[in-house]
Amino acid sequence: MNSPRVSIIMGSTSDLPVMEKAAKRLDAMEVSFEMLALSAHRTPEEVRDFAMNAQERGVQVIIAAAGMAAHLCGVIASMTAIPVIGVPIDASLKGMDALLAIVQMPPGIPVATVGINAAENAAILAVQILATADKQLASKLVEFKNGLKDKVIKANKDLKEVKYDHKTN
Repeated sequence: MNSPRVSIIMGSTSDLPVMEKAAKRLDAMEVSFEMLALSAHRTPEEVRDFAMNAQERGVQVIIAAAGMAAHLCGVIASMTAIPVIGVPIDASLKGMDALLAIVQMPPGIPVATVGINAAENAAILAVQILATADKQLASKLVEFKNGLKDKVIKANKDLKEVKYDHKTN
């Protein structure tokens, strides 16, 4: 079994509906990953063990979900030199509490942060980090980005076919 290059961490499996978007994107990019439920409050020893040993297990990027108190991302980042990407979860206050908690890290403990429930963007950012030293992955990333461009081009072509009395294009 390959060692994971990316770890997807969530406080509980209630975050899975959001975090599976990251898993699907990593899977599509053929990046090995693991998914774990770890809680900064309920399993602090396990979080410490994970963070302290992730690098020696081959983990290169950590994607951590956090809602409500939103401590998981920062706690992990405080214990490892591996880049941590925080995904604020809309668990209360429309996710604003989690977003603000994750982005307000103290100096020396950075956590890259994506939008609320934006797990797919977290996976893409993880791939971008990995691709800086992996030409094959960089090629997949370029292909993916070109696919996004093609979708917009097709959308504009389709919109030209939409008719209204006063539409000019």
